[in-house]
Amino acid sequence: MSVSAVVVSHGHSNELARSLPALVPQVDEVVVVANLPGSAEGVPASVRVVENPRPLPLAANVNLGIGATAGEYVLNVNPDAIAEQSAVAALAAFADAHPRCGIAGPQLRWPDGSWQPSRRRFPTVRGTPLRRLRPPYQTQREHYELDERPTEPVPADWMLGAFLLMRRTMLDELRGWDAGYRHYCEDIDLCYRAARAGWERWYVPEAVVTHAYAAVIDERFLSLHTLWHARGMARFVRKHPERLLAL
Repeated sequence: MSVSAVVVSHGHSNELARSLPALVPQVDEVVVVANLPGSAEGVPASVRVVENPRPLPLAANVNLGIGATAGEYVLNVNPDAIAEQSAVAALAAFADAHPRCGIAGPQLRWPDGSWQPSRRRFPTVRGTPLRRLRPPYQTQREHYELDERPTEPVPADWMLGAFLLMRRTMLDELRGWDAGYRHYCEDIDLCYRAARAGWERWYVPEAVVTHAYAAVIDERFLSLHTLWHARGMARFVRKHPERLLAL
């Protein structure tokens, strides 16, 4: 199966200089979507660059990259995600063996080599402070399975969008990512729509990827990113109001 990679760069030339050398040998083609001028400086000649005339939201950029590629699988890669050797092959091999696997995600690690949680449960009221109104309640870490560290492939509700292998057949059926998200929650929405359409999502820990993960909203609560995250979750709930009732 052929694998295309899409990398959206919003002024991330420095990150691309570290991640692309690891990615290019593992895939059949790479498209970098440059969301700002100069966002793809110094990329290898083998990498195709799509220059945006004006900045677009992340999901819209991912869709541009999907449309510019031809692989049977499309890999969405953050500029700060560095794939270890054979990571892409492990994901593709797993998806090949599981025809209903629409999305496969790797084990993510911090730059210091420690484990980074990336497999999550879909949002419910129990994952918010409202969970305290109905005891017994779980902590957020328990609810979102942030401390589970599977060593074999396991199903997932959703996974961080930093490095996701997606089956093109599924993307065509879902009509890609929802470009209505400004930034944040588009990966949850993609996996949720995939689940509703009968596509499986799998966490494949054999594939290992180092991910810097800025985690802006964790470091600084009051920022534009906080607003974008809130707007993203509000959009998710408007689209999928049944999640408010899910326990």
